[in-house]
Amino acid sequence: MRATWKPHEKHGELTGRSELPDSVFAYPRERKEPMTDASHVRNAIARFDQVDGVSDAERSLAFANIKKAAEHYGVDLSETSWQDLGRRPSTGRTSADRKRSARKAVTTRKKTGTRKKATTRTATRKKAGTRKKTGRKTAGRKKTTTRKKATAKKKPTARKTTTRKKGR
Repeated sequence: MRATWKPHEKHGELTGRSELPDSVFAYPRERKEPMTDASHVRNAIARFDQVDGVSDAERSLAFANIKKAAEHYGVDLSETSWQDLGRRPSTGRTSADRKRSARKAVTTRKKTGTRKKATTRTATRKKAGTRKKTGRKTAGRKKTTTRKKATAKKKPTARKTTTRKKGR
């Protein structure tokens, strides 16, 4: 497949993704994976298998575009075809590996007695209450005073006016 990628380096103001021409993208029809510098090319290689909804022909065009952009920006590309990059994302771990490490984590937590720490207010209060108190004397130290919180002033309520009899 023939590559459609062409370098695009607009100088001056930053260009938005919508201003970029289709020839800058690895997948020009979907406008996915723009490649305007070396870091974008490396990102397109890393995320090649994460693009959904594209045919094999579009993947081969994208690989040709990535290959051309990598050559232009001096990025080393060890893969020779798009099949080397894959069709589906893979973490390199099988389900058996994930299960094995989950079992290992459970046994480690049981052995060490660690578990998720509580972050509620009551747990924090309990922690504060169980701290070790020191037996230091406070003589010779300045006493620290705490400021009182400013309370909101109450609005005066309307009072009934009463008249009093004189002479009492």
